[in-house]
Amino acid sequence: MVSPGWADRDRGLFSISVAAELAGLHPQTLRIYEREGLLDPARSAGGTRRYSRHDIDRLAEICALTADGLNLAGIRRVLQMQEETRQLQAELARLRAHLAAGGAPGGSGPG
Repeated sequence: MVSPGWADRDRGLFSISVAAELAGLHPQTLRIYEREGLLDPARSAGGTRRYSRHDIDRLAEICALTADGLNLAGIRRVLQMQEETRQLQAELARLRAHLAAGGAPGGSGPG
C-alpha cells in the first residue's frame, strides 16, 4: 500500500539534493529558482527545504521553458499566466455549476 503522504503531491518529501537529482539540476540552481520566485518549497521545523512532487513537476516545466529559450523573467511570467488561467477556469466551472443548479449569474440568490 502506498503511504498517504506519498499520494499528496504538495507534501514536501525530498531534500534539495534529491530534488536536484530528480530534475537533473544542480542544487544551487534550485536555490536560484527559489530566490527568483519560481519555486516555494516547504520548510521543515529546522528550516530545511523540502520539495514536493508538485515542485519536481514545476522544475521539469521550468527546464522545458529554459530549453525553449526563455529567461527567468519570462518563465516567471508564463507561470503566473498559467496560474491565472487555472484560477479563471475554476471560477468558470463554479459559475457553470451554479447556473446548472438554477442559480442566477453573479448572485447568491434572490435579493
